[in-house]
Amino acid sequence: MPDRVALFATCVGDLAAPGPARAAVEVLEQMGVTVEVPAGQSCCGQPALNSGFPREAAAMARCWVATFEPFPAVVTVSGSCAGMVRHHYERILDGEWRRRASALFARTWEFTQFVAAYGEELRPRLEDTEQGTVTYHDSCHMLRNLGERQAPRDVLAGIGGVRLCEMRDPDICCGFGGTFSVKFPEVSTAMADRKLDQGQATGARYLVSADAGCLLHLSGRARARTAAAPAPRHIAELLRDALAASRGQGELR
Repeated sequence: MPDRVALFATCVGDLAAPGPARAAVEVLEQMGVTVEVPAGQSCCGQPALNSGFPREAAAMARCWVATFEPFPAVVTVSGSCAGMVRHHYERILDGEWRRRASALFARTWEFTQFVAAYGEELRPRLEDTEQGTVTYHDSCHMLRNLGERQAPRDVLAGIGGVRLCEMRDPDICCGFGGTFSVKFPEVSTAMADRKLDQGQATGARYLVSADAGCLLHLSGRARARTAAAPAPRHIAELLRDALAASRGQGELR
């Protein structure tokens, strides 16, 4: 296990929802890892690429590589951003920058991947089984670009007292899609409602995901509507609170 990692907080973590990144730091530190948050980090370039600006996305990618390549490992709380780094940088970068990016791919981890690989010594546990009933949302880019479905479920399975109740369509988009939610708000809202309704049908207390962007979108919609829904929550926050509960340091926040 790398004893030192850089945390990629992402745009969502930096500007709107810092909770998952903070929770990830606490979990990683309990794993015995020294966590650094490079001040020079910025966007991975995914919104620009998705909007049809590969040149601008490449400029952001070069900044990202230069910022994180000094570190032995990079961990991020967004499967979407991890997918961008691993599978799209090689399309938009060339020459020396592509080589440098390729060397960084192998040591860039989505948070649950890192915990599933190296967190076997953790002993998280929730005593309240009602609090620990969750359903899981597979974010589009984490599932399809990063190809990761199992790691978050393995992490959830490792938390004592947590019961995973799969919703009918865990792999269908929540409606965020970055700029999609801005360009097509009516469609985006309907997709969020479908996801929240499916989560509610499971009877779960929390709708958990490994992508802070999806959770930002679902949390906003859950607050705006009158229908009941499980509370959206990042898996890093759930794991952090389970570790605290297992040490008798408090309940879920």
